[in-house]
Amino acid sequence: MPSKKISFTARIGKLEYLLGVNILELPAEIVTKAGGPGKKRFICTVNETETFPCGLMAYGKGMAYITINKARMKKLRLHEGDTVKVVLIPDESEFGMPMCDELKELLEQDPEGDARFRMLTPGKQRTIIYYIGQVKSSQLRIDRALLMIGNLKKMPKDKVHMRGLLGLDE
Repeated sequence: MPSKKISFTARIGKLEYLLGVNILELPAEIVTKAGGPGKKRFICTVNETETFPCGLMAYGKGMAYITINKARMKKLRLHEGDTVKVVLIPDESEFGMPMCDELKELLEQDPEGDARFRMLTPGKQRTIIYYIGQVKSSQLRIDRALLMIGNLKKMPKDKVHMRGLLGLDE
């Protein structure tokens, strides 16, 4: 993984086949410099103001993309076709994104839940971390953490899926 930041300009594009998801288009030379698409995680900063964790997704012909959500697009006043300044720094954190204190505390207090969580693929771990951490209310983060880790412990180890984690399969 690269040891220093990578700075470049990127065009804002849209993936219509993914319901119009906005993306930062990375040229092939930047993808090569970053080590290629796949398992590497980065901290991405756009226009020196908005910072978020990300991964590079293969886009074809050596290119890659990073998704950028509607809230960030609105905050930065960006539109499809705009060009932005991007800085990527390798993410050295344990899970490839920050974990909220409520989930950390639960996992520290629940060895079985922690063991099950650590058995998940990195993508499933990040999905749980994101879902729990995306709400502003600390009580709602606690409630979500208890629900998801509780349901995780009930699920067969090889059959973990989001509907089950949310308790929607019962």
